Amino acid sequence: MFIDTLLIGISSGAIYSLMALALVLVWRSTRVVNFAQSGQAVLSTYIGYEITTKTHNYWVSLPLAIICGALIGSLVDLLFMRFLSKRVKSGPISEIAPVIATLGLLGLIQSVIGLIWGNAFLQYASPLSAKGFTFGSHTIPFSPQNLFIVLASAVVLAIFGVIFRFTNLGLALRASSFAPEIAQLAGIRVSRVRNIGWSFAGAAGAVAGAVITPTSTLSPNSLDLLFVSGFIAAVIGGLDSLVGAVVGGLVLGVSFSFILQYISSSVTFLAGFIILMIVLLVRPRGIFGKRVGRNA
Repeated sequence: MFIDTLLIGISSGAIYSLMALALVLVWRSTRVVNFAQSGQAVLSTYIGYEITTKTHNYWVSLPLAIICGALIGSLVDLLFMRFLSKRVKSGPISEIAPVIATLGLLGLIQSVIGLIWGNAFLQYASPLSAKGFTFGSHTIPFSPQNLFIVLASAVVLAIFGVIFRFTNLGLALRASSFAPEIAQLAGIRVSRVRNIGWSFAGAAGAVAGAVITPTSTLSPNSLDLLFVSGFIAAVIGGLDSLVGAVVGGLVLGVSFSFILQYISSSVTFLAGFIILMIVLLVRPRGIFGKRVGRNA
């Protein structure tokens, strides 16, 4: 029972980690918490759903949905966030304006999805079996689909970890968020680099939506709870750390699983905020947060 509960938690935590990664990517690039991330993710998931419906092939739709997610993230920056930043350059609302704007953008995206696809719950065909692996006479609650979720999370973390730690682009992304004026003087095109950060986040959110939706249903609000869990995971791990996002997601997923199994489902959602408060009391910057430096 303990191992079964742990495996369920790891699978859930991997999904939280993907959404946390998307939030961390935007934060590291722009210092903005993007509350529209769930809307962007669900929009790219609907596009993936349409492609799957037409082609009857999930593996064709997945990379196309990821590309669409990246394009959506880029457009959000080009047509929305950049337009806003030019008009709110200073003053008491300059820091909070982008946060409020992303909340409004979330409602706008979900409304557009409702107009196009309606509000009915759709079933996204699962590419892999949802039946748990069997060892002898025992079937564990960890299926090929769960394994795919964990592997997808690991691949996304590895890709972005390499980019941020070992490439000039990663250095430019960190510099553009930490000291944009100095970065610009050093020859970095800050606006272009930040747009890449938004694209990366859109792609990560698209992966989250595409891998979790086949285990549930698709609707305009279907990823809202995932976003909340991803946000908590990102803060627990430290908003500046890619590894922290993954660790925070796994901590949250495993905690939820054990609370659900051994305590009660009625306190699961509240438990997330309790865990968050405990972590922040001990580590105000998150588990991997640091006072100096911006390492992953």
